Amino acid sequence: MCGIVGYIGPRQAEQVVLMGLKKLEYRGYDSAGVAVIEQNGKIELRRDAGKLANLEQMLIASPIKGHIGIGHTRWATHGPPNQRNAHPHMSMDERVVVVHNGIVENYLQLREELEAEGIEFTSDTDTEVIVQLVERHLGTGVPLITAVRNTLRLLKGASAVVVMNVDHPDELVCARLGNAGGITLGIGEGEMFIASDIPAILEYTRDMIFLENRQMACITQDGYSVTDLDGRSVTTEAHAIAWDPVSAARGEFKHFMQKEIFDQPRALIDTLGGRADFENGRVVLPEMNLDAVLIRQLKKIYIIACGTSYFAGLVGKFMIESMARISVEVEYASEFRYYDPIIDEQTAVLAITQSGETADTLAAMDLAQAKGAALWSIVNAFGSQAMRMVDGYIPMQAGPEIGVASTKAFTNSIMDLYLLACLLAEARGAINKGQLSRLVADAGHIPDLAGQVLDRDDEYQELANRFFKANDFLYLGRGINYPVALEGALKLKEISYIHAEGYPAGEMKHGPIALIDETMPVVAIVTRDDLYDKMVSQVQQAKARGGLVIALATDGDETIAREADFVMHVPEAPPLLAPIINVIPLQLLSYHIAVRRGADVDQPRNLAKSVTVE
Repeated sequence: MCGIVGYIGPRQAEQVVLMGLKKLEYRGYDSAGVAVIEQNGKIELRRDAGKLANLEQMLIASPIKGHIGIGHTRWATHGPPNQRNAHPHMSMDERVVVVHNGIVENYLQLREELEAEGIEFTSDTDTEVIVQLVERHLGTGVPLITAVRNTLRLLKGASAVVVMNVDHPDELVCARLGNAGGITLGIGEGEMFIASDIPAILEYTRDMIFLENRQMACITQDGYSVTDLDGRSVTTEAHAIAWDPVSAARGEFKHFMQKEIFDQPRALIDTLGGRADFENGRVVLPEMNLDAVLIRQLKKIYIIACGTSYFAGLVGKFMIESMARISVEVEYASEFRYYDPIIDEQTAVLAITQSGETADTLAAMDLAQAKGAALWSIVNAFGSQAMRMVDGYIPMQAGPEIGVASTKAFTNSIMDLYLLACLLAEARGAINKGQLSRLVADAGHIPDLAGQVLDRDDEYQELANRFFKANDFLYLGRGINYPVALEGALKLKEISYIHAEGYPAGEMKHGPIALIDETMPVVAIVTRDDLYDKMVSQVQQAKARGGLVIALATDGDETIAREADFVMHVPEAPPLLAPIINVIPLQLLSYHIAVRRGADVDQPRNLAKSVTVE
């Protein structure tokens, strides 16, 4: 989703803001811009549609000199992605400028009121009503922060904003309303930073403040003050962020997505670290703050998530129900809040979100919290809303995930769900100590097995070279591998733009079998488990209809080699953890097909990393 960067201090603001925006390119965007107050007291604005390279060329040709500035990468929600709709947006008197994430739901009404007062709009965006309202309130002689506060009170919907004004050249005002995206303050020495996500400013500071819903901040180069929307002072806590900026670099890899796929063994080790006690055969999840009485009384867990995280939740359902014997329902967060879920004190709601700022997921979490459920999250972005608002959480420890199509966050989420299932099972007496020790030991093998899969990348690239011209794919799986089929299909369609469907293999004959012919590759997950024979039967049915079958099979399986046209082999893995291993070849197959087709792997069209609008 949209990225925000702001700066005030001794450096040239243009360069700090531009470099910060580059660190946020992974969020997905279709235009970008920078605004700086120059020494002559005038706001200079540069913005353009397309990639940041376009904006950078504009700044090279016509640089802006000044020590306070804001910038933005936009993902269009109102108005087409063109120069006039790119952020920042300036007021009619050219004295106020704003960048904004989110949606102003009542912007049409506000725009009509402003136009009736003689305000002329120069864009199609909802954002422009914000800057015109701030200008109107400044006209009453109030301070900038008061003008912004009065403006925010008129807005409906979730928004994150940063405002700059030529009459207040020594301060920036920022605010967060709802769950439109994060606002992070970076504390430097004689300088301050604002960003919508940590990587944008991590090069300059590790000390950061995270604004909560309905909080505002006024920053100068010497510090900051935080208030709520009613003007009351708020005490905040600075967090020391440990991420290394180098970890976000592509290094030897062609794309961030490729790097992140190959990061998975390390990421899995990181998420096991401090949690899986291999020596004593136990699991420790200190941030979950689990209460033994609650665990024993739990009757149901809802897992809520969107996209890839939803599929991870489906895997988690198998794990938790199998080990802990608790009923689990997995719901799309975007739908969860539109019906009346049955929630009581014996219910827990677990949200899974890489960014921790996905609007649909946060809204569903709000609903669960209001109904009195125990609220948990699995989240990658430290300090995000989904981490701060819950009773307990599990940090994914995947590190920055820059590629829009999620990979290591998916496998880390599954591992975290596995650890949670182990802990719940132990606390409920559903498994004995010996069983728990074996389950924990199984987890310790997974990073190495993942590394073995990655060593076979050449095989998957060869398959990609054979199938990159296909127009349709069908992915089949059963049991715990059905979500893997869904995720495999999603990855392919996300980054290669090939139509792909994931199906439970048993449902193939109830519809999708009509599509199968010699032009439609069928990817079947046929690794050895309790449903192996049934999956072999599905392969045979596909072949009988002329289908071209690519089987994902366990090392040493000669039977499937005779049945399928092509085979991707993976090492044998513990059944409950097999999805982590089985998804990696599907990630690599999708990646290589997308590269072969010349697609923008890291920033697929129309997609965003953190979806902060409904």
